[in-house]
Amino acid sequence: MGLIKKYMNQTRKPNGFLGKMMLKGMNMGHAKLSDFGISTLPNREFFNIAELGCGGGRNIDALLNKYSKARIVGVDYSPLSVEKAKEFNKKNMSRCEIKQGDVSKLDLPKNKFDLVTAFETIYFWPNIDKCFKNIFEILNDNGYFLIVNELEGEDKSSLKYEEMIEGLKVYKIVELECILKDAGFSEVVVNKAQGKAWFSIVAKK
Repeated sequence: MGLIKKYMNQTRKPNGFLGKMMLKGMNMGHAKLSDFGISTLPNREFFNIAELGCGGGRNIDALLNKYSKARIVGVDYSPLSVEKAKEFNKKNMSRCEIKQGDVSKLDLPKNKFDLVTAFETIYFWPNIDKCFKNIFEILNDNGYFLIVNELEGEDKSSLKYEEMIEGLKVYKIVELECILKDAGFSEVVVNKAQGKAWFSIVAKK
């Protein structure tokens, strides 16, 4: 496996030196995409947030800055991501908890959260229908699930990354809409960024 491919395969579960580089790159390189996604949320306060696949932790910081009364639980499959997310948010630790976990076996309280977020991470979730049902269960009534992706499965880039990165699956927007509705979500709204393949989905319980 070439160096570039080895580096790109750190997106799933970062570890070691290349993983540290990947997490730093994600925090910087995905900032505008993440901010776009956050901007598509409804205009209201959120108080209990779960950030799934929190990576290097930059989006926890962005959400805490936007929602001044919020508390956040960050979850990531990678121990290195948990470590780096804690480092990034050391000034925020009174308002957040960051821990290792698996979205397909989500160990979070049911009916607890009014917002769950997933930035550039659902590509790697096994049994995505079960993962979405798990998220539905931890949301409280009228809670929201935010998905933010830069690949929409309709372009050549999506195919290229699927071939390059082990375990990556790029879903088409229509596929995600169907899976979310099957999981029980009552409203599913798609937002597309102008001039880019970026999109967010805001699903309401």
